Amino acid sequence: MASPTLLTPTSKPTPLPSIKPKPAAVASSTPPPPSPPQQPLRRRFLTLSATCILSPLFLSPLGLQTPAAFAADDDQEYVKDTEVVISKVRTTINLDKTDPNVASAVAELRDASNSWVAKYRREKALLGRASFRDMYSALNAVSGHYISFGPTAPIPAKRKARILEEMETAEKALLRGR
Repeated sequence: MASPTLLTPTSKPTPLPSIKPKPAAVASSTPPPPSPPQQPLRRRFLTLSATCILSPLFLSPLGLQTPAAFAADDDQEYVKDTEVVISKVRTTINLDKTDPNVASAVAELRDASNSWVAKYRREKALLGRASFRDMYSALNAVSGHYISFGPTAPIPAKRKARILEEMETAEKALLRGR
């Protein structure tokens, strides 16, 4: 059932009343400058908003703002961060399920992998790299396993072998600069 507070369309739209400027209370000795012809409010709003949106494009060189490229320092940082995550994955998945530190190691691995993914997933320069693709796939498999089965569940042999193989190919790709 419709709410009585909802507005329903009418068959004939009614025009809005025009806004009239208020007369000045105090008259000055000099006549005011001639006012520009009044534009409808909507047109004035659209003109101002278009000016605000488009002016930075015309003021910047070539009219386009380009994001900064992935610099060499960032590349070294990516390699270092990826190697740290690879070592954490290897140590965590090779822990024995009876080890008392397995839950904390999995929690550390999840924090490290989440921060790695959050940091590098938006970098357009990295998305095509083999090392990024393999790392992302391996981290997805590891975190998916621990989310589904819990932090103390051992990783099955086939999945473990695939994860370690992806880590190895990611390391090789890192060494080659890919």
